Amino acid sequence: MATHINMLDAVAVTEDLPAPGLTAGEVGAVVEILGDGEAFEVELCDNDGQTYGLHTLRANQIMALHTRGQALRLHVEAA
Repeated sequence: MATHINMLDAVAVTEDLPAPGLTAGEVGAVVEILGDGEAFEVELCDNDGQTYGLHTLRANQIMALHTRGQALRLHVEAA
C-alpha cells in the first residue's frame, strides 16, 4: 500500500541501511522531494535538535508517520 509523502512529513526508516549508518526505526523529516516522489532528502536530528544525518532515501526505505491528532483536539477543546 503506497502512502503519499509530503514535505516536512515525519518519516521512519523501514530497514537497516549500513552504508549511511541508519537503522530501522530512526525518525526524520522530509526536507526535499526528488523526482516524482521516488526519493526524498531526509534530515535526522538528535534530541537536542542537532542534525546528525541528511540522506537521500528511496520511497521504499521510509514510511510516513501519522497521528490522528486526538491528543491535540482534546487539549484544544478543553481550553
